[in-house]
Amino acid sequence: MSFFQNVELSGFVDTYYAYNFNKPTKPCGTVGSVKIFNCLQNFAVAHNSFGLNLAEVAMEKKPTDSSRGGFRIDLDYGTAAAMVGGTEPTGSPIYQNIQQAYLSYLAPTKGALQFDIGKFVTPFGNEVIESKDNWNYSRSLLFSLAIPYYHEGVRATYSPNDKVTVAGFLVNGWNNAVDNNTGKTGMFSVTFKPNAALALIENYGGGPEANDTNTGIRQLSDTVLTYTVDKKTSVALNYDYGHDAALTSVTGASGVTWQGIAAYLKYQSNDWFAISPRYEYTKDKDGFMTGVSQNVQEFTFTAEFKHKDGVVMRLEYRGDFASTPYFFTDTAALKKNQQMFMIGWIYAFSTKAS
Repeated sequence: MSFFQNVELSGFVDTYYAYNFNKPTKPCGTVGSVKIFNCLQNFAVAHNSFGLNLAEVAMEKKPTDSSRGGFRIDLDYGTAAAMVGGTEPTGSPIYQNIQQAYLSYLAPTKGALQFDIGKFVTPFGNEVIESKDNWNYSRSLLFSLAIPYYHEGVRATYSPNDKVTVAGFLVNGWNNAVDNNTGKTGMFSVTFKPNAALALIENYGGGPEANDTNTGIRQLSDTVLTYTVDKKTSVALNYDYGHDAALTSVTGASGVTWQGIAAYLKYQSNDWFAISPRYEYTKDKDGFMTGVSQNVQEFTFTAEFKHKDGVVMRLEYRGDFASTPYFFTDTAALKKNQQMFMIGWIYAFSTKAS
């Protein structure tokens, strides 16, 4: 029992209902074993259907000065787990139910220097896999299409004070529990918090990502800015720019580039109700994100209702708008837009004292 006094057990269940007003009759793509009827969506991919997005149980022991070893393991099941693990180079589903599994060591140095080795989620992006930790229920285009989900490797994180944190990574690559080539990807992250209201995070990664060759480097720059205006209002910006020299554009050119920006706002009117609009614009001229040379805009409006016992319901409208006919419908014709309505239900728990 003394072991569990230092270990946090947490988890959640996340279910949803989604309705796509285009009424698609066939999927626009498949990731792993998951058919995607709501194009450009991550996780809430079923049309006119209830679905299990994600069920998760996690255990974590944070290393401390008195006990310098630690670990974390997140066990996942659901559509999100299948999609996150669906691009694993081995093609094996063996890794998809373990979102994270790593060992930690806190070095006895001035400042906080921690080493982690294993599988961990990416530092890129303003959003995460778990719906409960985002402002909106659906994921942004940037999260879904512009950045990786996870990495396998080593990371070192150092905080000389409470304003600055730096991290370095040496990993297999993008979404590679098992490497697809002999090269490695290097990444670094800098977090600057000059005060309690403002945070600026800059992430960069570069390395070979093509199968069975180290020729050509994929680079990604990711910037996240968050600001707490007051007790009720928070805003955030996320900008991504990527380039892969090893890939061929849908236009036939050598090398691909993608970029986009997302703007967020959250207004927490009281303890149980909040609204969160999100707008983003992406340029995918080489088809890296969507497979088509186009620009895509997205607007989402989320209303959140939170119960004191941990139950959350989110009502959400989302519209995706492409510069070319892209979205599937109930006919053979493609449309330039997709309108959706979603309801998400989430229950979360943790043994950590509040």
